Amino acid sequence: MTKNVSRRDFTRTVVGAAAVAAASVPSRILGANDKITIAVAGVNGRGRNHIDEWTRIPGVEVSWIVEPDSRLYPEIEKMVVEKQGKKPKFTADIRKALEDKELTAVSTASPDHWHALLAIWAMQAGKHVYAEKPLSHTIWEGQKMVEAARKYNRVVQCGMQNRSIYGVRKAIEYLQSGELGEIYMAKGLCYKNRNTIGHFANTAVPEGLNYDLWLGPAQWRPYNPQFVHYKWHWFWDFGCTDLGNQGPHQMDIARWGMNKNDMPQKIKCVGGKFAFIDDQETPNTQLATCEWEDGKIIQFEVRGLYTNGDADVNIGNLFYGTKGWMKIDGDQWYTYFGFKNEPGPKFEGGGDVADPNNLAGAGGSAHFMNFIDAVRADDWTMLNGDVQEGHRSTALCHLANISYRLGREVRFNDRNFRFIGDDEADTFLSKEYRYPFIVPENV
Repeated sequence: MTKNVSRRDFTRTVVGAAAVAAASVPSRILGANDKITIAVAGVNGRGRNHIDEWTRIPGVEVSWIVEPDSRLYPEIEKMVVEKQGKKPKFTADIRKALEDKELTAVSTASPDHWHALLAIWAMQAGKHVYAEKPLSHTIWEGQKMVEAARKYNRVVQCGMQNRSIYGVRKAIEYLQSGELGEIYMAKGLCYKNRNTIGHFANTAVPEGLNYDLWLGPAQWRPYNPQFVHYKWHWFWDFGCTDLGNQGPHQMDIARWGMNKNDMPQKIKCVGGKFAFIDDQETPNTQLATCEWEDGKIIQFEVRGLYTNGDADVNIGNLFYGTKGWMKIDGDQWYTYFGFKNEPGPKFEGGGDVADPNNLAGAGGSAHFMNFIDAVRADDWTMLNGDVQEGHRSTALCHLANISYRLGREVRFNDRNFRFIGDDEADTFLSKEYRYPFIVPENV
């Protein structure tokens, strides 16, 4: 029978053993000719992009596929062999892959509820980590991931690729130059049409799926076809809504452009699920406002139904300054000044020809390459999207979702990462785990 325990009840599991093992793993700088081997965890969606990116980089091999749904194995094996000429090993259980002393890193593209535990187990086993956004499923998990990265001196990159895109980096540089005046507000946009997910009854677990491992840290609930694979995003036990799915990218750009490295004091998020009556638990419409002590704000808006863009942008950012404003759309950006919106400097996309890897304008590719460069140098300070940055930006999304779920404004204390005089809100900072898939208090 499955046992539910709190994180504080957990004392001895394989994680503890992994931590002991990690203490004996020497950290060393890898030469350009040293092979880097990677385990990709979760391969039905984003994980396939991970495979594509890693196999493009010389000296990098996808040596393990970690996936609880063995029905995917044949096509993934074919994909990997076509790209690197060598079969990977397959396992449903990350712990088996972590026993491989030759494994260098773990690349996580699992459902959100697995992100933190996969990463922490990997770090405790001496591996580096490329962790997809959202970095964590709760704010507390993000704190534990940062603690583990520093404790084990691991290179941990969060998959917020904008940090490595040349056009976005130039936009941030311009925002911080003062040319637009004082930036007092930023807005992130997520306007994605999402249709109804319909109704499905609980059924028997399909052959080939290890449902216990798919659930992992989540509380036990009967199997439903909605969960596996993509639609898990719309259930609180596994996902974080589109605010926590797309949001970490645009929240990160907003925070970066405004140079906000602490948490906001006031957070208010309103919204709901409109138009459809179906199995989806999360909202399809949200408007979040995060306010800092100096009165500056970051907003994020989710429109999952029928909508126009905002300044012709559907997925992107808007920044407002005392002299003008900017819109960022992909790796392109445009500025406008005064009451007449007179066009100013702009960047219409493309890479930097001076980039030694010729990857600066190649979307996420530069971000994956940045991770490999940092792993080879054994230097996490080289990262464009270090775990700490991922934690801060993901936490903004979690704060907004907490406000939404409570139906009211919340106030947050950046110094102790707890809500101010709000025990009810504090209960959302972490969650209960299912034995033995427990994020430990002491990483």
